[in-house]
Amino acid sequence: MNATDFKGLQKTFTYRQLNKAAPQDVFPLLCPVRECDWLDGWNYQMIHSESGLIEKDCVFTTPMHGNEDTVWQVTQYDPDSFRIEFVRFTPGDNVVKINIKLRKVHASLTESTITYRYTALSRDQNSYLEFELEQDFKNSMIWWEKAINHYLLTGEMLKQKEV
Repeated sequence: MNATDFKGLQKTFTYRQLNKAAPQDVFPLLCPVRECDWLDGWNYQMIHSESGLIEKDCVFTTPMHGNEDTVWQVTQYDPDSFRIEFVRFTPGDNVVKINIKLRKVHASLTESTITYRYTALSRDQNSYLEFELEQDFKNSMIWWEKAINHYLLTGEMLKQKEV
């Protein structure tokens, strides 16, 4: 088999979380700058943003454990309808499209629907998507839900070692 024989596996996962605040309070936290306030271990470098915060066509990077940086681009950004979409590219690993939609349940409760569509860029990633990704995705989403809700309720970051 040569490199042209490779076909990347694609997997889509959706997680619905309940956030203990109104959508207008949750949505601004879905920003690389603001994630530093509530997501323990989050690190980024802003590459392009007119406002300095998240917006359509904003580009930033995050470190990828020993590999090349992951490059993120905001492809949709609609604060009026509480929708955002990112495309994330990690060379040699994967491309991920992330859609987030917020829906008001009541005055202080938001349902966040988070959908990740992964495409593998290597045979190793095909294997990871096939056998390990689903559980890692669930664990990540559970952590995200705990961390953002802790911040929304207390104004403080929940440290991973505290959980």
